[in-house]
Amino acid sequence: MITILVVDDHPVFLEGVAASLARVPDFTVVGVATTGEDAVSMGEALHPDIVLMDLNLPGISGVEATRRLRAVDSGPRVLALTMVDDDETVLAALRAGAAGYILKGSSGEEIAAAARTAASGGAVFGAGIAARILASAAGRKPAAREGSLTDRERDVLAMIAEGSTNAQIARALGLSLKTVQNYVSRVLDKLQVTDRTQAAIRAHQGRAGSPGSSAG
Repeated sequence: MITILVVDDHPVFLEGVAASLARVPDFTVVGVATTGEDAVSMGEALHPDIVLMDLNLPGISGVEATRRLRAVDSGPRVLALTMVDDDETVLAALRAGAAGYILKGSSGEEIAAAARTAASGGAVFGAGIAARILASAAGRKPAAREGSLTDRERDVLAMIAEGSTNAQIARALGLSLKTVQNYVSRVLDKLQVTDRTQAAIRAHQGRAGSPGSSAG
């Protein structure tokens, strides 16, 4: 069972999303919040698996609330859910520790699928968002390059960039789950990143900057 806290300052939207997710058999909505402060306090008290976080909130922003929740030991995974789709907001949410970013126009099925992916450790990018993230990330110089990875580590990184979970990577590559976990740890260490979302951005950044890539 996946437990979810829904955060949004628009009551009608908040109630609609919460009701929609409550009807999904493998979800339990443990609470709703309308401010960033409430999101942090309820997230710490209720220990949900996932927080669906609006980024434009009264008081502290959703980005700051995400940062505070992710700073807590064993804090919940946060999935940004918002109308805003500008590059800086996307990147700010990811830098704050969000596991993904989808728009409020997404269907209930899309939101549920994204929540499942985030809960299982994957990274989530809504339609149209990934391209802007990658274009922005491509202009940033990495702290470490993919050239330090072995061929198998590159395979693992490629699947991380696709949003695959450890279990999916294990099945696809014919490896044990423990072996995949070790590979993921080494990839994160070599790329000098702290989570899978940053690794995914780094992977796409490398592709965008590769000699064979095309700007058009």
